Amino acid sequence: MSGTNNIKIAGSISSSRTLQALSNNEDGTNNIAAGKNALFANTDGSFNVAIGLNYIDTYHRSGLYPLKLPIGLGLEGAGIITEVGSNVKNLKAGDKVAYAAIPLGAYSTHRNFPASKLVKIPDGVDLEVAATLMTKGLTTYYLLHQTYKVKSGDTVLFHAAAGGVGQIFGQWAKSLGCNIIGTVGSEEKINVAKKCGYDHVINYSKENFSTRVKELTDGKGVPVVYDGVGKDTLEGSLECLKAKGMMVSFGNASGPLSDINVPKMLQPKGLFFVRPSMQQYLSTKEELDEAASAMFEKIKSEKIKIEIFKKYKLEDVVQAHKDLEGRKILGPAVIVPY
Repeated sequence: MSGTNNIKIAGSISSSRTLQALSNNEDGTNNIAAGKNALFANTDGSFNVAIGLNYIDTYHRSGLYPLKLPIGLGLEGAGIITEVGSNVKNLKAGDKVAYAAIPLGAYSTHRNFPASKLVKIPDGVDLEVAATLMTKGLTTYYLLHQTYKVKSGDTVLFHAAAGGVGQIFGQWAKSLGCNIIGTVGSEEKINVAKKCGYDHVINYSKENFSTRVKELTDGKGVPVVYDGVGKDTLEGSLECLKAKGMMVSFGNASGPLSDINVPKMLQPKGLFFVRPSMQQYLSTKEELDEAASAMFEKIKSEKIKIEIFKKYKLEDVVQAHKDLEGRKILGPAVIVPY
């Protein structure tokens, strides 16, 4: 294979148009020839390859997070390497790998991808699990270990406890000794959240979650709120925080946040407000590998158990997005490209 740092990998492209958009640079050159990428390919169907389905995919599709076109969709996936460039030292043909990074384009059958953004999938971890775990699991890692470093005994609040991130977060936080309060939007999701380690689950469609959190904490509030819901939960989340607490806003499932009135909303209790992302916290290869290692160890030790809620064929991705936006997906879901 010409070039120096490229890899071909078996795995995930939705159409020839998508493939072309993914494979070429802005100047029309191909990344494989440039020597820095990996190509995922599952041409004979023998590999167990999957694409992770995430709510952020709907932001990219709708334009809430604007993208320069043309571009594919999909942030994460898993596959098997079929070829590597001459300067790729730590990966080889046959390795199982996963990713959760730009360039977008995981909704695919084949990928041309930077080797520096791939992580090896250890033995004992299924490729479908790895595919759906990358974005959600790595997000959970930086939320708990970097954005706000929890310690045993901390009481924390997490919104959308039965969602993809929420299920992983509950199990991971419980393994660290946290007392976890979660919110859900329906009765059917309460048991889902409880199975994932949440000590208290609040159905916010039936009761005021901020009032209930105050009751559960004897009026003290919590030191941190992890909120991927956005607009609908912002004000209530701030009410739940104790003095000098931290509001961690990492998603917009209910819509983008309105402007934050700092003197009114943050200053009275001296609150911190942060808006983290994977690109900020896992920007280097070393950071990515450290996070992935911790994540896979949780899976191998069974401190986190992943049950795939639903599988979609690549041609059914429209329905998958409708289900995401309708909040019908009660856990990790994957797209299979074959």
